Amino acid sequence: MTHIDYYFATISPYAYLAGARLEEVAQKHGASVTYKPFDIVSIFGRTGGTPPKDRHPSRLEYRAQELQRYSKKLGLPFNLKPAHWPTNMAPSSYAIIAAQKAGGGDLAGLVQALLRACWAEEKDIAQDEVIRTCLADAGFDPSLADSGLLVGAETYARNLEEAVEAGVFGSPFYVLPDGTRFWGQDRLDDLDLHLAGAL
Repeated sequence: MTHIDYYFATISPYAYLAGARLEEVAQKHGASVTYKPFDIVSIFGRTGGTPPKDRHPSRLEYRAQELQRYSKKLGLPFNLKPAHWPTNMAPSSYAIIAAQKAGGGDLAGLVQALLRACWAEEKDIAQDEVIRTCLADAGFDPSLADSGLLVGAETYARNLEEAVEAGVFGSPFYVLPDGTRFWGQDRLDDLDLHLAGAL
């Protein structure tokens, strides 16, 4: 059985657009997934990237077109300029880390709920009540929003270091044990083909 390390940021529009497709690919090939939320802003500075706020207008305009095209293509509701973006990624990331450690709920559902809250539901995923609701709806104890703070902070920082070491420079990023990497929700079909031995 193979394994996929899934590096992503909870404020990444492209991670939101990935929807449940990673989980579908993983299930198809019997692969396990470790969710590794990390600080996307920090990784830009360490890997030669540029945060959206500092990009040239032509790049931002193309990004806007691309995001709207993909949301329509995938049938996902999408707000190009959500009310609470950017926001502090740490609290939602800590909750995902704590939920993954605790087990017993729908981790993929939690991740997708937090991303959807940001990009389609005009909610601030840095707020405790939003995180608690997402945890509860995914079958987790909402108190993980509090109890997982310490281990969440440590793992969140470690995820960033591991991301840099693994060659990650954006979100979403899918890394296999042999170092094979796929960047972007639009590369999930390639991940599927690779796991099938066709690519």
